Amino acid sequence: MDKSFFEGLTFNHLMKPEPGAYDNCRFLNCDFSNADLSDIKFLECEFRGCNFGLAKLIKTSFRDVRFINCKLLGLHFEDCDHLIISFEFDGCTLDLSSFCKLKLKKTKFKNSKITEADFTDSDLSNSVFDNCDLQRTLFRNTNLENVDFRTSYNYSIDPELNRIKKSKFSLLSVSGLLDKYDIEIEK
Repeated sequence: MDKSFFEGLTFNHLMKPEPGAYDNCRFLNCDFSNADLSDIKFLECEFRGCNFGLAKLIKTSFRDVRFINCKLLGLHFEDCDHLIISFEFDGCTLDLSSFCKLKLKKTKFKNSKITEADFTDSDLSNSVFDNCDLQRTLFRNTNLENVDFRTSYNYSIDPELNRIKKSKFSLLSVSGLLDKYDIEIEK
């Protein structure tokens, strides 16, 4: 099957993109929930107000992609093409999504709800979690060196199971580093 190439286009209310490559395209208010997005390449694209709930991402490529106000529930980003993966999130819901074993250096997560997500064995070094809710999100054997958590909250990170050298935390939320000790800290 021939795959199409799309460049510089804007798509509104699309239900499923055609197989192929999308370069510098915008997707507005699209509903990709439960869609099979396998083997599609998104290069320097922007998704705004889109729903990706439970979409299938096998060998999907996301390079320099921005997600703004999108729902990305239950996604398995670890199924994506690992060679070309870089994105940022602003105002998104990433609940129950998995980023296991991905190299996500310098990734920006801003104003997002990332509850019960999984970053096991990932490299998030030099990333930023700006005003994100990280309740019950799993960090295990994760490289969190130089990560900025100062404005995020509800995280629970075990310093003995993760690399946190030079990471930044706020004094108000630093108790998330001590959760495993089941101690009470007065504020």
